[in-house]
Amino acid sequence: MSHSSSCPIPVRALLFDLDGTLLDTAQDLVLALNTMLSAHGRDAIPYKTARFSVSQGSAALTRLGFPEVIDEAEFEALRQEFLVTYKECLCEATEFYYGMPALLDELDAQSIPWGIVTNKPGNLTDPLVARLNLHTRSQCVISGDTLSVRKPHPEPLLLASQMINRPPQEVLYIGDDPRDITAGNAAGMYTCVANYGYIEADLDTSLWGADFCIDQPLEVLQHIALMQA
Repeated sequence: MSHSSSCPIPVRALLFDLDGTLLDTAQDLVLALNTMLSAHGRDAIPYKTARFSVSQGSAALTRLGFPEVIDEAEFEALRQEFLVTYKECLCEATEFYYGMPALLDELDAQSIPWGIVTNKPGNLTDPLVARLNLHTRSQCVISGDTLSVRKPHPEPLLLASQMINRPPQEVLYIGDDPRDITAGNAAGMYTCVANYGYIEADLDTSLWGADFCIDQPLEVLQHIALMQA
């Protein structure tokens, strides 16, 4: 846990992971994977199977489709092919999770700044954020290649904290992967697991070391209110 519960510090800013937390991008990512598999003469992977690899990024999805490829150069070429394929269908079926627009509206209404910290590369993050008109509302967008390190390293979150002008101990980071919680805790932030994200049913997210977990986006407001009390 990143904070002592005996004397909570109020949450004055929120940071979101992108895939599986702020946005449901799985349909487009799985579409890209299966489009690529088809081009290689391979069978499609069922959506229900592939969606659990989404929060682990392009390498995990490429590995799912091409598990036998062990040569690093060959694998990287396939991963780059996947990224190119995905960019072509970047925002066809991607949508907000139910309740997320209302949460963002409420944060804006309360003048609580929020931002995005993702491991997704900037050439995918930036057009996606712009397509959904989030670039005018988000106080910062940190991508996987903004710095030389990515989550689980805390540095991207610390940079976001500087950009939104709030100290880390007043920031809540929400994500759906253990790397998100590791990074947030290392940055000294509050951390929250988005259980509605791409998490397999048999995983016990209470063991990840977050301050709390939520089953849908709007629940976060109740936790913030308790911390302000």
